[in-house]
Amino acid sequence: MTALERITVAMDEKTAEMMKKMRDELGTSQSELIRQALKFYGKYRLLIESQEDKKMYTYAEMLKVGEHVIVDIDHWLLFLRFIETHPEKEKFWELNKPIYEAHAEQFKHKSYRVEDVLKRLEACNYFTLNKVSKNDYTLILSSEMLKKFVKTLLEETFSGMGFKVDIREDLAKLRVKVLQE
Repeated sequence: MTALERITVAMDEKTAEMMKKMRDELGTSQSELIRQALKFYGKYRLLIESQEDKKMYTYAEMLKVGEHVIVDIDHWLLFLRFIETHPEKEKFWELNKPIYEAHAEQFKHKSYRVEDVLKRLEACNYFTLNKVSKNDYTLILSSEMLKKFVKTLLEETFSGMGFKVDIREDLAKLRVKVLQE
């Protein structure tokens, strides 16, 4: 093993407490903890410092408790295509209503505004969000198959939150105008 370089680090109280807590939780030395933290930061620095950081936090939050899954887009579109051709397709939309209500309740509890909901759903890769103005958004869909699902999800969720929005369809886009939050 090569000789290690010794350094001294000054920490504020909050950082020192965090280090002690992590050291105890991980059962490692302070030196090893600092080495691992620097390696982690070096590896993920671009992600941590970028705009994607908030998106990554959202992904981690959504996945950590097992309420969401990662699904290949082709599988997802196949599910939607199957639903649209199924003789009882309207039953699918009815069965979704309690889910829309739960989303509305969850977002309302978190004091989400329309833009917050749109950003959260953008993280699900349902669409790419483009803010046109304070109350106008364009949602660019990756497939026309998503249009009915996304539009219904938004209409039901926003209605459940007490928001009034106007959602208009284009070929590969949905245009959302906030009328009342």
